[in-house]
Amino acid sequence: MRPILFVLTLMAALPASAAEPMSAAQFDAYVTGKTLLYATGGQAYGAEQYLDGRRVIWTFLDGECVEGTWYEAAGLICFRYDHDPQNPQCWSFYQDASGLTARYENDPVSTELIEVEQSREPLVCTGPEVGV
Repeated sequence: MRPILFVLTLMAALPASAAEPMSAAQFDAYVTGKTLLYATGGQAYGAEQYLDGRRVIWTFLDGECVEGTWYEAAGLICFRYDHDPQNPQCWSFYQDASGLTARYENDPVSTELIEVEQSREPLVCTGPEVGV
């Protein structure tokens, strides 16, 4: 666990890539079929599973998951989640050799997330909305 925390700390200290933000096509090609774990400030933040058809499942790693979709708007990647469809969350995504960096554009002085892990495994959702 210590090596992961060390890597997270180092990555949090690095500036975001100066490259251009990913296009919707680039983002779609990179994420579809994957589950990405994100961190901020050296701490695990959340994970998102990217499904076909631009559908997503997000969790803050607390077992509760929310479903949604993503779309491109004005060069940003925006997410609309079922629990709050009137308030999309728009991000700019940058890719480098270590993965993705995401900058929250609804509040530019706010959150910047760094991809720290990816897998093909689905999220495990155990929250109150799950089940029969």
